Amino acid sequence: MATETTRLSDLNALCGLFADPTRVRLMALLREEELSVAELTQITELAQSRVSTHLGKLRDAQLVTPRRQGKSTFHRLNEGMPASANTLWQVVQATLDEGAPDELIDADRERCRALVKAREAAWPDAVAGQMERHYSPGRTWEATARAFLGLARHGHVLDAGSGDGTLAALIAPRAESVTCLDRSEKVLEAARQRLSRHENVHIERGELEHLPFENERFDTVMLFNVLTYLREPGRALREAARVLRPGGNVAIVTLEAHRHAGLTAAYGHVVPGFELEELRRLIRRAGFDVESCEVTSRERRKPKFSVISAFAHRSDSTPKPPTDRRSET
Repeated sequence: MATETTRLSDLNALCGLFADPTRVRLMALLREEELSVAELTQITELAQSRVSTHLGKLRDAQLVTPRRQGKSTFHRLNEGMPASANTLWQVVQATLDEGAPDELIDADRERCRALVKAREAAWPDAVAGQMERHYSPGRTWEATARAFLGLARHGHVLDAGSGDGTLAALIAPRAESVTCLDRSEKVLEAARQRLSRHENVHIERGELEHLPFENERFDTVMLFNVLTYLREPGRALREAARVLRPGGNVAIVTLEAHRHAGLTAAYGHVVPGFELEELRRLIRRAGFDVESCEVTSRERRKPKFSVISAFAHRSDSTPKPPTDRRSET
């Protein structure tokens, strides 16, 4: 009996949500566009406090979901709303779409279309000087990175510490050859599967501090997110210089020094990042001319690690390294 009473109470509350015309108006708008409270207020011509109150009830019932962007909160219809609510909403939606025209709903739609059109026209002006911090459809860092990769031309590339070949798959179509090197046979097997269609990709097992390649073989060495895994990062950089042709380039991505060694140790890191000057010094000592070595991004997720990007080329004055790597100290 208690269960039946609870179900009836829930059903009564759900029906009550859809019984209010304002909430139906808001849901009708949010099924078509993601809108802020201010925009919903402008479209419906209702008081902001009233719009906020009804939105709060719809959020509590999981009928709409919020998204923060800067100082604003945007709402949209929750496609994963509870099944019972979705059943009722389908009935309401069909009535709105197939029934006689409703002046309020039609007027809301017209004002919404006008607002969205004006928003799209004003977007570039509104975010001028901060475009990289704002989302727009299709404008993502991944899309931008892929576009830049398409413009580049690569010679013979060593992806040192390649993992399962994710980066190699991006550059292989624009390179003469890509050699993936990693110490783990398991991740290399995953790389073989990922890269099987690329005939110019070669996969080798080995250590970054003892590269199994002859001198001056590559045009570019990639050391992406690997130096923190090495007990001798300086030696890995010297090895990178050894296998590069004169004037060849090294690209490095790594963490800036931090105080969260316990956290990164769980990922296999043995070095808690690098101070900028420390990394520049290691690169120079390996025989490179440093072009840039800077913090280029900071993660948003705590503890907000800072990421260093460094680019350098093998110095013309770098002595030809010995073929026998065992002579290194």
